[in-house]
Amino acid sequence: MTAGDAAVAPGPAAAQPSLHLVDASLYVFRAWHSMPDEFRDAHGWPTNAVHGFARFLLDLLERERPRHIAIAFDEALDSCFRNRIYPAYKANREPAPEELKRQFAHCKALCAALGLAVLADPDYEADDLIGSALYRARPAGYRGIIVSADKDLSQLLGEHDEQWDYARAQRWNAAGVKARHGVHAHQIADYLALTGDAVDNIPGVGGVGAKTAAVLLAHFGSLDALLERVDEVAFLRLRGAAQVAVRLREQREHALLWRQLTTIACDAPLGYDDPVAARAEADPEMLDALAATLRFGPMTRRRLRTAAGLDADGAADAPPSPFPA
Repeated sequence: MTAGDAAVAPGPAAAQPSLHLVDASLYVFRAWHSMPDEFRDAHGWPTNAVHGFARFLLDLLERERPRHIAIAFDEALDSCFRNRIYPAYKANREPAPEELKRQFAHCKALCAALGLAVLADPDYEADDLIGSALYRARPAGYRGIIVSADKDLSQLLGEHDEQWDYARAQRWNAAGVKARHGVHAHQIADYLALTGDAVDNIPGVGGVGAKTAAVLLAHFGSLDALLERVDEVAFLRLRGAAQVAVRLREQREHALLWRQLTTIACDAPLGYDDPVAARAEADPEMLDALAATLRFGPMTRRRLRTAAGLDADGAADAPPSPFPA
């Protein structure tokens, strides 16, 4: 057990069945930026991101052997409901190049071929799909294990859930969020509304940084209470308290708008009807065809088939690829 793993104390949660929820896009992008671009598919397109994602996914499946798992992808890059609320949302991001879009499609196909539930929707982001899957699973007695380093997702953590930064081998539960971010898990959306989020192009309230936001939420408990009792802010032991109060009054409506953007929606449609996403039977023909198209080596092919519950040596003569150039 690493020092990061020790952040989650053992307890009743260990007896609960778990639903693993993977923030796939984070790991696809990480592989895209870190893996060498020497990997090419049968048609000459780069495959570094899908090779890196496959390694991560296999490591996760081999280590955890999850019975219930869902892999969430971002399809709502510019069509999310948040873009309708605030057109500048994530407008600071460059469009994904075609080479990366193709690899995202391969990553989704790989998950489907392995029998893993794939979550993707043009109106909802991966965070929303993860939140919706978790909220559906809880009444059935499941706890969530959110595989992501994204601090936004910490707002979803309930008493028995945990978040896992897989790359850094760090795990934390709801009680551990305050040590990481200075606020409680249920305050993360309010915190980001106040501080803003440069990654998502959310401005936040002018002049309110991380420390100020943490002090305000520790005192008032929520953004709603803060705005309702804004006259008290000037009397807090807070540097520039009077000016902070002025900005909160001036930017009240903006703060509420930012909170709409930072709050994870938990009512997104999912691709399954059961309380939790259970692993389905793998599609061996699709898996072997993908392995051939993506030019996976013999070791990766064996690991994929083993992870899918198939004969590890059954792919010696892979079928022709059905995937277009």
